[in-house]
Amino acid sequence: MAGFWGKRKREEQDAADADLARRAELAIVAADERVRLTSDELDFARAELGDKATEDLAAALESVRTHLAEAFQLHQLNHDEIPDTKEELRTRNARIIQLSEWAEDLLEERTQVLQPKIDAVRRAPETLARVRADRDRLAQRIPNAREVVDRLSRRYSDSALSQIGGNPEEIEQLLDFAVHTASVSERRREAGQREQASVALEAATEAVRRAESLLDAVDTFEIEALRAESTLAAVVDDSRNDLIEARMGAQTPAVVQAMATLQQALTALPASGSRSDPFQALSSLRQANADLDLARERAARPVPSQDQVEHAIDDADRQLAVARGLITGHRGWIGADARTRFVEAERLRAGLPLGPVPEDQRETALATARRAGALASEALQIAQRDIEQSRPNDWGNDGRGGGYGRGGGMGGGNMVGGMLGGLVIGSLLGDIFDG
Repeated sequence: MAGFWGKRKREEQDAADADLARRAELAIVAADERVRLTSDELDFARAELGDKATEDLAAALESVRTHLAEAFQLHQLNHDEIPDTKEELRTRNARIIQLSEWAEDLLEERTQVLQPKIDAVRRAPETLARVRADRDRLAQRIPNAREVVDRLSRRYSDSALSQIGGNPEEIEQLLDFAVHTASVSERRREAGQREQASVALEAATEAVRRAESLLDAVDTFEIEALRAESTLAAVVDDSRNDLIEARMGAQTPAVVQAMATLQQALTALPASGSRSDPFQALSSLRQANADLDLARERAARPVPSQDQVEHAIDDADRQLAVARGLITGHRGWIGADARTRFVEAERLRAGLPLGPVPEDQRETALATARRAGALASEALQIAQRDIEQSRPNDWGNDGRGGGYGRGGGMGGGNMVGGMLGGLVIGSLLGDIFDG
């Protein structure tokens, strides 16, 4: 029976070795083909992009060739006339697979980095044609863009139109630049100056993209301006209601100042029918409205006094001092929980401001100080527990002094009692043995 299982195990190992050898052959062939393909790609890329752009791929290809030479040498050893052990064949085939897969991965990585530039070069004729076609298409939209800007200039102020006012002229310049650089790219390519041709083509493509973006901005500006006007009307109504409510609430200095600022923003709004900047008006009105909301919120929730903050900080300092003294005096007995809370308490305390605390920071400072004190207190309690648990159990603890063990040990009367007890027992034992 043992012979049967041994034979089956050998057959399984032989099958695995045969599969490994087959995979090694496939891997080295695939890697060699990848090297040849990448070499062709590199030659093309060098001609189009120059040596500088392709130096990483060239270095990777050289390294791969060196390591694949080792793989081919191992493969040759597997098939020469010298007999090999199964273990030697197994080790070589595994190494061949490792080298081949590494080679393919490296070339794939470096090629992927360079691929977009290679693709752009290959599509250069198509890209040039598209740049010229896009230029003609976008040029037809310029008159409409001018008309839109002229119409909007009668409704909106110069500050509002600053986003798009100069777009038509800039678009014309960009399209002219695109046509010029496209021609430069074509001439450089015909002259064999591939790298310069690629740079010029990229510039032409970017100019067209920028021109189209500016045209789209003109088209969308009117919609955005109308949306801003609609939102502004709603914010105006909301602001007026907020002022009415604020007059009936607490009149703290901050609330009074915020109300005045909001009223000024409402008064500064242009009259209906005049040229305006709805974007700027909406922004300033929203800010004034938000400031009033914040002031009213603070008025409804009184700000902690400076004394409250200072008392909380002093309490945290006291708690930290006590905890620090205990932990420092029993360093070997204090566990991680107590130390963690103490360190966090110190961190919070270090972040508290020095001197008078501004009103808008007092609530946060008060909460931080209280949290630091609470953590220090927790650290102290946990440290005390750690000390109690770490103290040896044979220390005197009967409250009568001089203890030596749980039963009172050798202290005072117990020592005498122990001695007398020993004498009595010794006398009895002596009588027994003498008898």
